[in-house]
Amino acid sequence: MKKSLFVAAIAAISLVACKKGETTSTEASKDSVAATADSATAAIDSTANATVDSVKANADAAKDSVKADAKVAKEEIKAEEKKADAAKK
Repeated sequence: MKKSLFVAAIAAISLVACKKGETTSTEASKDSVAATADSATAAIDSTANATVDSVKANADAAKDSVKADAKVAKEEIKAEEKKADAAKK
């Protein structure tokens, strides 16, 4: 009986010692996971910002293109009106 109590006590001490080691390891894992999550969040934010900037640049270029096309169309209409006026005279 004494022998089994002694073995049980050693097992309990070993279990407690292992739990303490796991806690430290778990804390390091938590820090690692948090750092990885922060890194992933930063990468996602960076990609999102780059995408928004790219879309804005494309939209601005398209807007400028439309303005240039409209200007050319107005000039063509004025030229046609001048030709029509000249033909009437």
